[in-house]
Amino acid sequence: MAKVIGLGGLFFLCKDVDATRAWYTRVLGIEIDDYGGSSFSQADAAAQFPQGARTIWAPFKAESDYFKPSDSDFMMNLMVDDLDGMIERVRAEGVSVEGEPMVESYGKFAWVMDPDGRKIELWQPIESEPAV
Repeated sequence: MAKVIGLGGLFFLCKDVDATRAWYTRVLGIEIDDYGGSSFSQADAAAQFPQGARTIWAPFKAESDYFKPSDSDFMMNLMVDDLDGMIERVRAEGVSVEGEPMVESYGKFAWVMDPDGRKIELWQPIESEPAV
C-alpha cells in the first residue's frame, strides 16, 4: 500500500522574497541554489547523525503557545550541525534568540524569528538508539 515516506519540501509565502533569501543565507548559512531555494541532502544529515537525523511531522492544537511569539500557524524546524555555533552566528548578525536554548534526550534546541515573523526552531539531533 502506498504511504508517505518523508517531507519532500517546504514552500512558503513571504513579503520580500529577495530579502528573505538574503536573511536565511546571512543569518543561518543556507545556500540558495539557481532555483531560488535550497536542497538539503538527507544523506548528509544521516552521515552526521545516523540515528538522530529525521523529519518530524506533528500537528499541534490550535490553542498551543509553542509557536509564539509568531502569529503564523506553522513553524519550521531546521536541523543544524552545531547549535552553539549557530547561536553565536545568529547573535553576531543581530538576531535575538527567543527564550532559552533547551536540551532534550533527542536534541538541543533554540529559536529565532525570521523577517516575516515565522518562528524557526533550530535543532541539533543527539544520537540515540534507533526507535523501535
